[in-house]
Amino acid sequence: MQGRQIKQCGLFSLTLLATFLHCSCLPHSTGGKPFPETAKEIASYTKVAKSIIDLAVYGKAQNRSYERLADFTDTIGNRVSGSKNLDLAIKYMFSALRKDGLENVHLEPVKIPHWVRGEESAMMLQPRNHTMAILGLGSSVATPQGGIEAEVLVVESFEELKKRQKEAIGKIVVYNQPFVSYAETVQYREIGASKAAEVGAVATLIRSITPFSINSPHTGWQGYQEGVQKIPTACITVEDAMMMARMAKRGQRIVVRLTMNAQNFPDADSFNTVAEIIGSEHPEQVVLLSGHLDSWDVGQGAMDDGGGALISWEALSLLKDLGLRPRRTLRTVLWSAEEQGGVGAQQYFQLHKVNISNFNLVMESDLGTFSPLGLQFTGSAQARAVMAEVMKLLKPINTTTLEEHGEGVDIEMWMDAGVPGASLHVADSRYFWFHHTNGDTMSVQSPIEMNLCSALWAVVAYVVADLEEMLPR
Repeated sequence: MQGRQIKQCGLFSLTLLATFLHCSCLPHSTGGKPFPETAKEIASYTKVAKSIIDLAVYGKAQNRSYERLADFTDTIGNRVSGSKNLDLAIKYMFSALRKDGLENVHLEPVKIPHWVRGEESAMMLQPRNHTMAILGLGSSVATPQGGIEAEVLVVESFEELKKRQKEAIGKIVVYNQPFVSYAETVQYREIGASKAAEVGAVATLIRSITPFSINSPHTGWQGYQEGVQKIPTACITVEDAMMMARMAKRGQRIVVRLTMNAQNFPDADSFNTVAEIIGSEHPEQVVLLSGHLDSWDVGQGAMDDGGGALISWEALSLLKDLGLRPRRTLRTVLWSAEEQGGVGAQQYFQLHKVNISNFNLVMESDLGTFSPLGLQFTGSAQARAVMAEVMKLLKPINTTTLEEHGEGVDIEMWMDAGVPGASLHVADSRYFWFHHTNGDTMSVQSPIEMNLCSALWAVVAYVVADLEEMLPR
């Protein structure tokens, strides 16, 4: 979830300036079609867009994506990479997509990480007895048999750890880093264990990466640095991290017993799940919609990313129900093992990048399906101008915003290679409250909000796939 930057050399900037002067600063489409004509073409989809919106928000499909998500998550539950539940989720979705009458429904094999949490606990023994709520981090090793009992060193940053590295030897390092933003603060979860191991710590307990807590630990993936001792690592609640920081500030000695029975297994066989509406004129050209089917092993994975997966299915359902077949193929891909770093999506890219010139737009929803605002978009200035016109079609539901920087671990490699990319932009202020916790359940979801997200997703995908020309690169 990092921002993206476009770097331009001086020569490129001069070339760009000359181009804009030559064309009177009006963007053009790929094939040289004047932009006003493209804008007029997009405006002609107003009635079609309204029919999609009406079906999703007010018609027979109202609440359908929510009800499908509820059935899916209530039936399967959470779906961590490598688990039997993820296998069941893939089989469920494969069957549901075929039953829905979508085309070319198939599974593409991938290899994914397989980590099992096992039983885990953390007990403060000094200065008082206190049972701590924890969630081990993905890929963590186990503690030795009988656990680890050690004194705690509380730090607020990597810089403080470096200054106090002699104090860390033989201790459990507790990171009490403040939440600044997810992109900045998540580094403590991702590399905190190796940073502490480098200075002799025996384990790490990391303040959960969230701006809000009700004593709820948040899990997530972490990675060990090569050549550094692997030590057990888990997240604790904001409340317990702050309490230990206060105790340490008073000079109190803190002792914790940590027990973790996590196991790492060889990579497991899995699949990305694919369904399509095949294009009428250019079936080889693709607009890709996506969300990830896996989740963490807590909660139901309804928000992260059941909602994103379900609206990517629902978008195709809406178009099928209306008998709308665009010029280009609409392809929904439900990724496997996103939570481990976009593992399934990386393998999909390696398999399909040979046809990269045929990928018109890649889309991902992975920041919740709360009230939609519009899209985040990465692409050329000309492509952005086209997308801005497309977003105007969503005026009936007031979701016309087009922000910069498309987001998504599963599509970032396509955007890096120059393919236009878009992510769903929602009112996500509550997203990290529930992210990777037992609180990620259907109670977080709203049928009204999912209706709107589905409508936006379907309108954008259909219009871009049906325009006479592909988006400019």
